[in-house]
Amino acid sequence: MENMKSTEYMERTEQYVLHTYNRFSAVFESGEGVWLTDVDGKKYLDFGAGIAVFALGYGNKAYEEALNQQIGKLIHTSNLYYSVPLADAAEKLVKKSGMDKVFFTNSGTEAIEGAIKAARKYAYLKDGSTDHEIIAMNNSFHGRSMGALSVTGNPHYQEAFKPLIGGIRFADFNDFESVKAQVNEKTCAILLEPVQGEGGIYPAAPEFLKGLRALCDERDILLIFDEIQCGMGRCGSWFVWQKYGVQPDIMTSAKALGCGIPVGAFLLNEKTAKASLVPGDHGTTYGGNPLACAAVSKVFDLFEELNVIDHVNEIAPYLEQKLDELVAKYDFLTERRGMGLMQGLAVEGRPAGEIVTKALENGLVVMSAGGNVIRLVPPLIIEKADVDEMIQRLEKSF
Repeated sequence: MENMKSTEYMERTEQYVLHTYNRFSAVFESGEGVWLTDVDGKKYLDFGAGIAVFALGYGNKAYEEALNQQIGKLIHTSNLYYSVPLADAAEKLVKKSGMDKVFFTNSGTEAIEGAIKAARKYAYLKDGSTDHEIIAMNNSFHGRSMGALSVTGNPHYQEAFKPLIGGIRFADFNDFESVKAQVNEKTCAILLEPVQGEGGIYPAAPEFLKGLRALCDERDILLIFDEIQCGMGRCGSWFVWQKYGVQPDIMTSAKALGCGIPVGAFLLNEKTAKASLVPGDHGTTYGGNPLACAAVSKVFDLFEELNVIDHVNEIAPYLEQKLDELVAKYDFLTERRGMGLMQGLAVEGRPAGEIVTKALENGLVVMSAGGNVIRLVPPLIIEKADVDEMIQRLEKSF
C-alpha cells in the first residue's frame, strides 16, 4: 500500500491535465526551510527551489503573514487604480535594481514580451519604421510565448510553432565578434542572460558584457538583460549586472522576485522609459496586483533583514569547493560552472536526467539544464550542513 496517495494524485493529474510536462514521480504537499515533504510523508532536500524561485525557503512566517494580511485587505483591483503595495514594491525594486521605472507582469515570459515591445517602440519613435531587429543568443532561454520563443536560441523549442515574430538574429554567447557580425542599421536591441540558465549554466565573460555595452552606446542600441533566473541575489548581488558593473537599458526579473507568488517585471532606465511605452501601448489585468506586490515588497524587506546576499557570498565558495571535489573524483563529471548559488555540473557519457531521477529517489531535488548538466539552484538560505547533505545524497545517486 506504500505510495498509494502519490499514485492516486499522479493518475488524476494525468487524466485531467494537458500532458506538456513529463513530471517526476513526487507529489509534494508541504515544505519547511530547505526541505519538502510529499503526500506519503517522505522528506526531500531541495536544491531546485521550484526552479530558482523559493529563495527564502519554505514556511517563512514573516513572508506568510504579510501575504495573509494582504489577502485580508485586498487581493485585486486592476491597473486602472493605484494601490499601496504597488507603490511600495515599485520603489524597492527600482532602488535595488539601479533602474528607473518598472512594469509588473505575471511571469518572466511576460516580462520578456514587455522588454521586446519597449525596445521596438523606442526604435519606432526614432525613425518611424517597423522593420527593426533584435539580436539574441544561441543556447538561450527566455520563455514559451510567441515573442519569448522567438528570441530563445534553441530550434528544438521553436520548430512546431513557426512562423514566430520576425526580425530576430542569433549570435554566440561570449563571442563578441559573432554579435558584431549580426549588427546592422536595423538593430534595435541585444538581448541576453548574464548567466545562461536553461542553456547549461554559463556565466558571461566580463569583457563580453563590456564590449556589448560599448557597442550599444556607440550605435544607440538597447542592451537587454534577462535576470529572471540569475537575479534577485542568487549570484551574490541584487542583480548580476551589478557584479559586472555593466548596466542594461532594460532588465527583466521574475522567479525569486515574489518567492512563490507568480510575479515578474521589466525595468527600464530613464532614457528608454522616456522614449518608449506610453498609455495604450502595454497592459495586464493581474500584473502588479496588491497580493503580488505585497509579496515583492516583503521579499525585499526579508532579504535585508536576513542579510541574504551576504549569506550567498559566504556559502557559495563552500558549495563550489564541494562541487569541485566531485569533479576531481568522478570521471563522468567534466566541469563545474556557475556563479553564487547558481551552479552546474557538466556530465559526460551518461544522461544527467538519469542522475536527477535517481537523486529524487534518494530524497534530493536537483534539476538538469541544457547540454547534459546537473543544475543546482537551492534556496538562498542553505547552510554548510545542507551542502554536505546534498553532496552525500548526490554521490549516492551516481
